[in-house]
Amino acid sequence: MAKKTLTFGVHAAKALIEEEPDRVLEVWLQAGRSAPALRLALESAAAAGIAVRQASRGALDRISGSKAHQGVVVRHLEGIGGPEALASLATLLDRRPKPDLLMVLDQVQDPRNLGACLRCAAGAGADAVIVPKRRSALLTPTARKAASGAAQRVPLVDVTNLARALDELDAAGITLVGTAAEADKSLYDIDLRVPVAFVLGGEEKGLRRLTREKCHRMVSIPLDDSIESLNVSVVAGICFFEALRQRR
Repeated sequence: MAKKTLTFGVHAAKALIEEEPDRVLEVWLQAGRSAPALRLALESAAAAGIAVRQASRGALDRISGSKAHQGVVVRHLEGIGGPEALASLATLLDRRPKPDLLMVLDQVQDPRNLGACLRCAAGAGADAVIVPKRRSALLTPTARKAASGAAQRVPLVDVTNLARALDELDAAGITLVGTAAEADKSLYDIDLRVPVAFVLGGEEKGLRRLTREKCHRMVSIPLDDSIESLNVSVVAGICFFEALRQRR
């Protein structure tokens, strides 16, 4: 039986209601607050028989466990359809056409960073985002909100063993491109017109040693000397859109 979970935030809620209404159980709105961006989605929800309820801001704070809900909380079933139904890496690699633009996150633990990376992936038309099941942010309500609807558009594949998953990507003919500030080669100097998976590290320590060893190429993003590093979601966006630029 599918588990129940929450999604909050205007854009994330709108995408869920419009694209996967069969998963939605009920919608909670902040009393007295207008939500023009949700109007059509809420009309569709009501027409589909989905309960739309009102509650105070304090009640929504308690329901969502966050003050960042933007006045809307959706209770729904987890991953029984859409991209989230993609259960395994094997399923992803068996797809036709084969995936050619992926992102692997090595121990990215902040759910807001995961959500932002999903949003970058959706904007670039990426095939999936791959994360380890342990020591990694997963698709929590906070991650969904940060993704602003991208969680409904890009599969998130969680794997038990990241090193083994990288071996499977390698065997499938996908080039593994890791990022590190100290890498000698620039992102802009390599060919990204081939099937590629960008491998990005966590917020504090970057890529683990074994993860680095699995990568075919390690690249850096040229930065001004006054800046030491970029947020992982910014790196994701730069990598994805450099790949798109080269493929045009």
